[in-house]
Amino acid sequence: MFELAWPIIVTELLQVAYNLADTVWLGRLSTDAVAAISLAFPLIFLLISVGGGFTVAGSTLVAQYTGAKSEGSAGTVAGQTLTFITIIAITVGIIGFFATDAMLGVLPSSPATAGQVVPLAGDYMRVFFLGLPFLFGFFVFSALMRGYGNTRAPMVVMFISVVINVLIDPIFIFGFESNPLFEMVGLQGLEAALFAATGFEGLEVAGAAYATVLSRGVATVIGIYVIFGTSAGPDVQLADFRPQFEYIKKIVDIGVPSAIEQSATALGFITLTAMVVTFAPEVVAAFGLGNRLTSLVFLPALGLGRATNTIVGQNLGAQKPDRAESAVWLAAKVGASVMVVIGVIAYIFAEPIVGFFISTGTESAAQTIDLGVQYIRVRAFEFGFIGVLQVVLGAYRGAGNTKTALSFSLLALWLGRVPTVYLLAFQFGFGETGIWLGMAVGQILGAIAATAWFTRGTWKESVIDTDATTG
Repeated sequence: MFELAWPIIVTELLQVAYNLADTVWLGRLSTDAVAAISLAFPLIFLLISVGGGFTVAGSTLVAQYTGAKSEGSAGTVAGQTLTFITIIAITVGIIGFFATDAMLGVLPSSPATAGQVVPLAGDYMRVFFLGLPFLFGFFVFSALMRGYGNTRAPMVVMFISVVINVLIDPIFIFGFESNPLFEMVGLQGLEAALFAATGFEGLEVAGAAYATVLSRGVATVIGIYVIFGTSAGPDVQLADFRPQFEYIKKIVDIGVPSAIEQSATALGFITLTAMVVTFAPEVVAAFGLGNRLTSLVFLPALGLGRATNTIVGQNLGAQKPDRAESAVWLAAKVGASVMVVIGVIAYIFAEPIVGFFISTGTESAAQTIDLGVQYIRVRAFEFGFIGVLQVVLGAYRGAGNTKTALSFSLLALWLGRVPTVYLLAFQFGFGETGIWLGMAVGQILGAIAATAWFTRGTWKESVIDTDATTG
């Protein structure tokens, strides 16, 4: 379990590094820039979640066929998944590009947010959607390799991509005039020379999106090479791209609930964002920054959950359900323990952590830092429950029981977070504190319910015909 989990955790840590790099540099640009990507991400996630659900199907099926010693079927599933999601990525990217203004227009906003933040969010989203096939390419590669049991290859590819992003992000955002990166390393002379040669003034918020798309493109190209040019993953042949109804049906049956789950999660965050944007830009920025930092500490639980997905899938494919269940309980205990420790650390050091991402010196920045600290400290109390919930959801997905995972995700978000935030922030007069408190409720509720249902043992069946599989 740990052999699978630690590269996943590192990979997801590197994944968050993309967002944190944007936050660090855009935080030095303006509070409005940070607020802009806070608005953009829930809307982006809504559309990319469609393809994300089918990567879960690919990972689960590859894991179960691998456990059943059916290498040929694992390769066929990988080929079918790659083709299917490539078509989805192109379609979603086109829709997202042309629907950006309409999506942003749905969100209510204060006059300051509408005039200053929303246009910047639109600039970011349009570039992001144009590059969506590159982002999906790495998602598919990572999911298929994870199902196969190779979690190190995606980690290495992600590392290369993140290094590229960190280097080019400030250049695309600030250009070669008053670039804080050059000032930090004492290369103002080189900066001046580059500006004189290129005249590049930077693309501000849109530049962050360009940097992400370019670095993701590199990751996708390397990932495709690893799958087709090496023996590190499933054995995919050209014939595996020819549509085969049997496998497509399995991908759709497993993938649709996961796609709905991720889309419903995205809609939930859009709903939450729609409530948050009615507050001042400082609250919006603190909400976005707090969510990004929370996603960082969320990684150990996510890594254990995805490792559990693979272990459960492979063990059910090998017809060893008791071993699968033992792994789940072990992962849940470890996940809860680790996340409680992280919660204590986050509570104690919330102020220096938040302050690192926002430049001080203005009243707006100081207010954003104070609000962000409050948010992190409230969320710290739910971290242990996050560890349990992610592991149990990973077990359901590994078993192919994505409808159950969908049910408890909806419970945590739509019966937990969304109504609680609304009631506390608007009906009971808690203001922004009600947002922070409401965000913590969902994971606690979901963890308790999902774990209680898990003990029934109804998930212990493979979704493949293990008697019919062949190598």
